[in-house]
Amino acid sequence: MRLLKLVPDNTNLKFVSLRKWAFGLTLLLSLLAIGLVVTKGLNMGVDFVGGVLIEEKFATPPSIDAVRTEVDRLGVGEASIQSFSDPKTLSIRLPIPQSNDEGATNRLVKKVSDDLAVKFPGATFSKYDTISGKVSEELISKGLLAVGLAILGIALFAVVRFEWQFGVSTVVAIVHDLLMTLGFFALTQFEFDLNIVAAVLTIISYSINDKIVIDDRIRENMRRYRKMDMREIIDLSVNETLPRTVMTSVTILLALVAMLVLGGHVLRGFTAAMILGIVVGTYSSIYVSSSLLITLGLRADPAPRKGGVQDGAERVGPKVER
Repeated sequence: MRLLKLVPDNTNLKFVSLRKWAFGLTLLLSLLAIGLVVTKGLNMGVDFVGGVLIEEKFATPPSIDAVRTEVDRLGVGEASIQSFSDPKTLSIRLPIPQSNDEGATNRLVKKVSDDLAVKFPGATFSKYDTISGKVSEELISKGLLAVGLAILGIALFAVVRFEWQFGVSTVVAIVHDLLMTLGFFALTQFEFDLNIVAAVLTIISYSINDKIVIDDRIRENMRRYRKMDMREIIDLSVNETLPRTVMTSVTILLALVAMLVLGGHVLRGFTAAMILGIVVGTYSSIYVSSSLLITLGLRADPAPRKGGVQDGAERVGPKVER
């Protein structure tokens, strides 16, 4: 049986020759992502801002202004209403009731859902979440701490396992992937909650897994082909690992696309973040972090000598104009 090959044998793409274009694109996308986060902000979920989040489904897509007017009429506090990707589903965020009565939240939810069912025939209550402001602040700090420690640990591992240049390029690639994810959520206004933090950590782990494979091959080829130009070594290493990279990315994307289509709007934000992370992580591993090693001055070690004669056969790449 013939094996499926997404990347032909003896592929020899010149990735390094595009590094200046890749760096420019990366810088542009990063600045755009920062601008979106600053100007539009993130649609923080109830996990991070606290309050009561009610999910309501309507028979026909309603006017958000009409729903807000109706909720405000009930006197339950200032409402923040947003639509999911499904236009028939709205999220209604309200302040937590001041009463210490455990049933106060249930009564609030019932009051809102019953009123909307009367005002908008066919409207049905789906679910609600509630969390206090104190807990939400703790979740924010712990979420940031988790992401920060993950980046620091990965960078230290790369420095110890390889060279300091690999550690720097790893951090740059991870920060790029994070900025792309944040920019995507600022643009789409998908709800940013703890599920997305989990998606971000998963994206980091996938990106670093792909990058470590490429870095390990680069280091092997640096030892094997000591006379070869560093640009040729990186191109060779990326091309050698390209079949594995493409096959892994495609198989993961197939599963994620199925989740995106069939998983419903509850998983839509998480799945969208994962799909974006796989694409961006693959791009940053191939075009950003690997080529950045040249800018950082990484060079192959000189070949060991025995009796004044260079030991071992060497593969010499073509001379590259600098």
